[in-house]
Amino acid sequence: MYKLKKQEGNARRGELETPHGTVQTPVFMNVGTAAAIKGALSAADLKIIGCQVELSNTYHLHLRPGDELVRDMGGLHKFMTWDRPILTDSGGFQIFSLASLRKISEEGVKFNSHIDGRHIFMGPEESMRIQANLGSDIAMAFDECIKIPSPREYVEKSCDRTYRWLVRCKAALSEYNSREDAVNPGQMLFGINQGATFADVRIEHMKKIAELELPGYAIGGLAVGETHQEMYDTIQAVEEYMPKDKPRYLMGVGTPGNIIEGVARGVDFFDCVMPARNGRHGHLFTWNGIINIKNEKYMRDEQPIDPECDCPVCKRYSRAYVRHLFKANEMLAMRFAVMHNLYFYNKLMEKIRMSMDNDNFEQFRSKYTKMLDTRI
Repeated sequence: MYKLKKQEGNARRGELETPHGTVQTPVFMNVGTAAAIKGALSAADLKIIGCQVELSNTYHLHLRPGDELVRDMGGLHKFMTWDRPILTDSGGFQIFSLASLRKISEEGVKFNSHIDGRHIFMGPEESMRIQANLGSDIAMAFDECIKIPSPREYVEKSCDRTYRWLVRCKAALSEYNSREDAVNPGQMLFGINQGATFADVRIEHMKKIAELELPGYAIGGLAVGETHQEMYDTIQAVEEYMPKDKPRYLMGVGTPGNIIEGVARGVDFFDCVMPARNGRHGHLFTWNGIINIKNEKYMRDEQPIDPECDCPVCKRYSRAYVRHLFKANEMLAMRFAVMHNLYFYNKLMEKIRMSMDNDNFEQFRSKYTKMLDTRI
């Protein structure tokens, strides 16, 4: 159940009740693709850095260790010892980006595993079965993530098929939730809006999926090659037709500036691999902009990564030490960098929520949107 607590312009302050706790929104979900954060952060670490929702991947967990094994181990929460909300994405994006020799039909998608090449089939029912076995709090519908640019005719046909798949997802998950042995009978289904950058196609698709009265809705298929302005325009076009009493999720986005602008356009949920991936390469977010900790100018710098940050790394270690770890190829470098960046993103969302509680989100937006994305 989603509760909209207040608005400032299109920006929304709310909360979502799930079987594993209440999520304060807007929120950034920390991405643990294979039930772990790349960068050696554990579930215990995620609590320390303020993570509200962990996101795992249906495709990867189906291939390894196998969703039935996770089910036998008591579900994903118990398996990774995380007692807060989990969202699982449907596997659609990975199938269309990672898998080779895929063949799309009305039934679903046949593809080869990127791990060992074996033949796999996944459709709406299979995706829901896997996610039901994992027992996440939010399951994402199975959809086709359309490449940008794509011909309009193909986009329209794909959106029609994604709608039909969504109807099947809803029926399948309802059936799994009703079983006596359901891992998480309160699991919610979010539908996904597609349509590339064709605003009218996006709007029509959004209108259709809104009629299904799902617990939440996502805008998918962005951050895949379009410009930032095209992304913002797409969000703005679709937002008007998204149910006001349901959470909105912008999939795979993005930079701190993207997130602030997404919030300004009515988005509640975000996720992105960027803070962890960039951190592993030494690119660290601060409240004054982005630094490359590998730069020589930090060789003797006794300051923390960000003097304004109170993450576990900044409380104790210097830029000089973190730089040394990277130069020495120590595993600890990645752990520190990822921990700092994810803490920064979680704190960013906390500050956004606070600015809305205090009716000064627009001031926050004008101060930080460009600054946080600037390399210094």
